[in-house]
Amino acid sequence: MARRIKQLLESSQSRVAEFAGVNWDKAFGWLSATQKDGIVLAERQREAVEMALTGKISILTGGPGTGKTTIIKTVLRLLATKDKQVLLAAPTGRAAKRLAESSGREAKTIHRLLEVSPSEGFKFQRNQDNPLECDMLIVDECSMVDLILMNNVLKAVHPATHLLLVGDADQLPSVGAGNVLRDIIASGVTPVTQLDVIFRQAAGSGIITNAHRVNQGNMPLFPKHKQDFYFFGKEDPAEAADLLIDVVARRIPEKFGISVNDIQVLSPMHRGAAGARALNEKLQARLNPLRYNQPEYRSGSRLFRVDDRVLQLRNNYDKDVFNGDVGRIEHIDLEEGEIRVEFEGRSVSYEIGDLDELTLAYAMSVHKSQGSEYPVVVLPMLTQHYMLLQRNLLYTAITRAKKMAVIVGTRKAIAMAVKNNKIAARWSALKERLRER
Repeated sequence: MARRIKQLLESSQSRVAEFAGVNWDKAFGWLSATQKDGIVLAERQREAVEMALTGKISILTGGPGTGKTTIIKTVLRLLATKDKQVLLAAPTGRAAKRLAESSGREAKTIHRLLEVSPSEGFKFQRNQDNPLECDMLIVDECSMVDLILMNNVLKAVHPATHLLLVGDADQLPSVGAGNVLRDIIASGVTPVTQLDVIFRQAAGSGIITNAHRVNQGNMPLFPKHKQDFYFFGKEDPAEAADLLIDVVARRIPEKFGISVNDIQVLSPMHRGAAGARALNEKLQARLNPLRYNQPEYRSGSRLFRVDDRVLQLRNNYDKDVFNGDVGRIEHIDLEEGEIRVEFEGRSVSYEIGDLDELTLAYAMSVHKSQGSEYPVVVLPMLTQHYMLLQRNLLYTAITRAKKMAVIVGTRKAIAMAVKNNKIAARWSALKERLRER
């Protein structure tokens, strides 16, 4: 990876060389005059746009509400004026869908972009011998990308192509090896734009304000006049779990008219009374109880019913379903030994023997939620979770919520997470290798 990054940075080839001599004041003036919403970029945002279009590799990082999406859209608009081809990618299907919605352009998962081939041992068809055909590649949610996947991305980037890596370095690191985004930034070898100003339209959001407070080591605030950030105090884990179930199944839908399908429970841990496993069983019993004449199937400790929300646990290239994808069971046929799950309007068939790939998704771990957004997030925070109470975990959980975040538990547990900013070291030596001459 370090070698490929250096080769890209040192290459004199550029497919967007026209931007090297652009009058940027004129270009940004034209943009603000012709855009329907009349967006005027802040100085730091302008620097990020210039950097992406003139530097071979550039990094854009920052928290929610700081304008990353605006920069991506501006880069795309300027490239379109020169008829340049841009490819957009993200690590997961849900992150790619979000990127497509926010940019107004097609976005693919990294695996689909690199044309993974299940028949050839899951090799990528796009590589140094068959690079991606584009003038710029934009990869979002890079905090989730591990060493192996990023190495394959870099293999597929032509020496003349520009690469823009976008992500929030303060979120949880990738599930796989390394801490790629953080290490590249720390190496100092690539240009980086760190966005840290919350824009006015985002400043009124309790979710965004509290996410930044937590990231800076401060306790979140729960002002009564805010309608998007709530705290319910309960110390005993079993009682907290029961309260959380009531908040999800009754209180939020009744008070705000929000469907339970728009509420996602995220837990720091799988185990315990307020862990994802126990909460899934309780939420299933409350939200989707057994109905007369409805088939159900038990796979080990997991019970599946029609209409259950389920989570894919690993990449399945044959089914075109990936780790982290969330679907809904639409049919169970016990005689045929088949379960059909609907993912984003597409029906996928599972044999009974494949069900170890699925688990209930009424509640999931914060780690599994990376790259996703949900209208409402409900988060248990208890001292029982002390093993995983970290600042970046709480920050990641809060930033998954679009309209409302609710914490159930104790202020002590929240304080433990806010104070614990120790990030587990990952010994890839990427930073050191990048710094070597």
